Amino acid sequence: MLLTIAAGAGALSLWLRQPVLPAYIVVGIVVGPAALGIVSAHDQVNLLAQLGVAVLLFVVGLKLDLQHIRHIGPVALATGLGQLAFTIAFGFLLILLMGKSLIEALYVAIALTFSSTIIIVKLLSDKREIDSLHGRIAVGFLIVQDLAVVLAMMAMSAMRDSAGAPLPELAISLLARIAIVVAAMVILMRRVLPKILSLAARSKELLLIFSIAWGTGLAALGDWAGFSKEAGAFLAGFSLASTPYRDAINARLTGIRDFLLLFFFIDLGARLDFSTLGQALAPAVVLSLFVLIGNPLIVMAIMGYMGYRKRTSFLAGLTVAQISEFSIVFVAMGISLGHVGIDALGLTTLVGLVTIAASTYMILHSHRLYELLAPWLRIFERENPYRELAATAHTDGHERPEVLVFGLGRYGRQLALGLRASGLEVLGIDFDPVVVRAASHQGLPVRFGDGIEVDFIGSLPLGDIKWVVSALPDAESNRGLMQALRENDFQGKVAAVTSEETDAILLGELGASIVLQPLKNAVDHAATALAGMIKNGRAD
Repeated sequence: MLLTIAAGAGALSLWLRQPVLPAYIVVGIVVGPAALGIVSAHDQVNLLAQLGVAVLLFVVGLKLDLQHIRHIGPVALATGLGQLAFTIAFGFLLILLMGKSLIEALYVAIALTFSSTIIIVKLLSDKREIDSLHGRIAVGFLIVQDLAVVLAMMAMSAMRDSAGAPLPELAISLLARIAIVVAAMVILMRRVLPKILSLAARSKELLLIFSIAWGTGLAALGDWAGFSKEAGAFLAGFSLASTPYRDAINARLTGIRDFLLLFFFIDLGARLDFSTLGQALAPAVVLSLFVLIGNPLIVMAIMGYMGYRKRTSFLAGLTVAQISEFSIVFVAMGISLGHVGIDALGLTTLVGLVTIAASTYMILHSHRLYELLAPWLRIFERENPYRELAATAHTDGHERPEVLVFGLGRYGRQLALGLRASGLEVLGIDFDPVVVRAASHQGLPVRFGDGIEVDFIGSLPLGDIKWVVSALPDAESNRGLMQALRENDFQGKVAAVTSEETDAILLGELGASIVLQPLKNAVDHAATALAGMIKNGRAD
């Protein structure tokens, strides 16, 4: 019954063009003691909720490749840190003026700084703006926020075991723990994990099970070591982020993450105390306006100062006009540590519901909003927006693939190498780690991943791709790939390889622009060449 209600609420939320996250919190409120009283098995729901949080932080860590962190631009770093500092400082003072305690004001102020990476990336992807200038900058400072939330969790967790300790002693203890964790991570990432993953990647099921075991295992270890479960799960994902299996793991965990997080938000809604929520309405409205207006303004001010046009600054600024699931997870962690009460969680949840709903419409209609507000945004733009002019005048220096080749068996690999030898930029994709390594050794750019996973296909640079070539071995795999491409709104053409005449007809019906039949094509070519030789010999 609980899952059925959640599915119905999610469908209604999508019809209203809203993320499903707020809908699940409302479901928790409705099915909890405050309304219908359906949720009584709190232990079971809470266990699934904790697993959901661990998988969420694991997936976040999985996306933070060291190469991405190393290439975070100065504008993303400055904007991310500036927005964090502004929101914490002014939010802290604002919450203190509302009569809250110091520790509660600190927790809620920090919670107000985090924007939802999941929601923002989904909205920008749907609008095909993820690769735009403002989209790339937004993703950059979202990474800064993700790093900040983990550091904040570590710092607050360290306070649990060092209650009453002087600040210098607390800082030294935290730094020592971080140093130990960093050393352990370096050893694992260089010596241990590559060998284990190479073995696990031979089986899709084993790779998935290992990933979940690794994430939840380090979550438990992080809690035992004096950090938080959330920080441990994040480090588990981060330790795998630089491996070639990252995208495949992420694609397979996305559905599990969303399913388990459902229980976190339902559990959260069921535990909210309505006797205190009434008192939180006025503060929630004030803080929601602060997030919806203040956060975008500081982003626009920083980006304008750094030499970006007002339009780019405005579109990037809208992406921080909400708080995220991390905000709620962060305050919930504070309750488990004994730092704050349920009142802080109720206030943060209300702000989350308001800002997520409002900012979603703001982002969906961002260009229309900009047209209305453009005359008043001139103060956020220099006379010479030099940095944006330079960014649009030069490419990023990286070659972008023109052709994707799925399936790097003997035929697919030779086809990919032949296309590359002809001067085309080719990216090969296969789910067999041995095949991927072999193709890489031959100089072919490759990615490890499953061509039938919709989320993995969505992680590829489809906007630049002119052709997709499928050399997958069977009709079902080809069907899955075609479906995944359609769901990601791929606009290019598809060439498919098959040895069966019936499959060739099916692939044509599914939308393949051309179907290659190696044996038939080879026989036709050989017959034509041989016939020419025979005719020439006859003429002689």
